[in-house]
Amino acid sequence: MTQRSEDTTHFGFETVPESEKAGRVQGVFNSVASKYDVMNDVMSMGIHRIWKDAMMDWLSPRPGQCLLDVAGGTGDISFRFLKRAGYGHSTVLDLTAPMLEEGRKRAEAAQMADSLDWVTGDAMALPFKDNTFDVYTISFGIRNVTRPQEALNEAYRVLKPGGRLMVLEFSQLPNAAMQKAYDLYSFNVIPRMGQMIANDYDSYQYLVESIRNFPDQDTFLSMVREAGFANAKYRNLSLGIAALHSGWKI
Repeated sequence: MTQRSEDTTHFGFETVPESEKAGRVQGVFNSVASKYDVMNDVMSMGIHRIWKDAMMDWLSPRPGQCLLDVAGGTGDISFRFLKRAGYGHSTVLDLTAPMLEEGRKRAEAAQMADSLDWVTGDAMALPFKDNTFDVYTISFGIRNVTRPQEALNEAYRVLKPGGRLMVLEFSQLPNAAMQKAYDLYSFNVIPRMGQMIANDYDSYQYLVESIRNFPDQDTFLSMVREAGFANAKYRNLSLGIAALHSGWKI
């Protein structure tokens, strides 16, 4: 009997076996962990801070809510969430332990230590019971997941009824000429800046390629709905360079 060939997926523009992607993504983030916040500044020209604030504006954290922040390594979203909520709890989950270590080093982590847990885990197989969290966020992380639909399905499983999903991710510009100009910047400038800042050209090249491979806003919206989320919507940020997707577990 002929053995079925293994399913493949994208790692940037390269096609790889699914079993290899997680390890290769870990390699990228192990490499950039100490420079991750700088990397976000490079890749978004500093605008990621405004986008994350827009995420919190739409999310409107409430006192006492319990957040699961997936791919949340350095804690940016969790810190913002807890400050907005006033009090609550956040579990920061990341596949890459060095990313969590960078998060723990931040001053905000010490100030909020009683409200934070740091967990190494996989977005496609969350180590939590059903109906556990009030809010699930993933910021610039879902495009690195081997099977994003499975991550969305897991998000639905661990949210309580009435819980909220919010995804912040690089996306696609609606105008072809604008997209071409942005691609020129992305492919010609970002990897070179990665080399200068973090002495790492290849990781930044992968991250740029991973953005271009990610589904557009409407395609990803259909995936959110397929996972079971109701009232699913999205908002473009900076004309579509990034997008916020929101949904509710009803």
